[in-house]
Amino acid sequence: MAAILTGMALEARLARRSGMPVACATGDAAAAAAHRLLDDGACGIISFGIAGGLAPDLRPGSLVLATAVVDEDGAAFEACRPWRDRLHDALPQAHAALVAGARMPAATLGDKARLRALTGAAAVDLESLAVARACQAWGRPFAVLRAVADPAWRALPTAALAGLDGEGRMAPGAVLARIAADPRQLVALGRLAWDLGRALAALRKAAGAIPADLLGGGPLGLDPAQRVRDVA
Repeated sequence: MAAILTGMALEARLARRSGMPVACATGDAAAAAAHRLLDDGACGIISFGIAGGLAPDLRPGSLVLATAVVDEDGAAFEACRPWRDRLHDALPQAHAALVAGARMPAATLGDKARLRALTGAAAVDLESLAVARACQAWGRPFAVLRAVADPAWRALPTAALAGLDGEGRMAPGAVLARIAADPRQLVALGRLAWDLGRALAALRKAAGAIPADLLGGGPLGLDPAQRVRDVA
């Protein structure tokens, strides 16, 4: 059976609608979580959750299916084509595009523009690169299904980044402390909450639409395109 890795606890709750095993971890912990899923017998992993938009045509709530995950050094890990095709059949509104894997959130407009120019990716997240690397190491397939929360033209308020721990839980006290230090962030946080709501609504529908035949290994197995290439 395939498994799902998310970066936030609220994403994990939505992902469980698929019927797949779900792990939740972000940052350095995401790699360890991906390896544990594979060690526990997962035939492959879907990276699932929200993403930052890099392409200007992707609005909040837009779904993205990765053709490959690109790191900041120019290497690309190609996603499993059969998995991507079946997901796209179930979710025809999803955009097939490169997804960037970053070590830190692309918080400013400058960060997003730089990452877009460097990788050509349409979206960015913090877990998909860990999933891609782990699956490549184990010789297992992977897919990436993400919904844009903050679009390319909108920066992330620092208060939004303050309270997320390594297990994907929010610490409201840390967020409130940032707001107290800079009350002007309230407007940006309200806008982000609206955009996040649209992304989560898209993920909720997507999780319920994941094809049942993606739950097993069978003929999906390892795609011959499961390899690393240089896109620089």
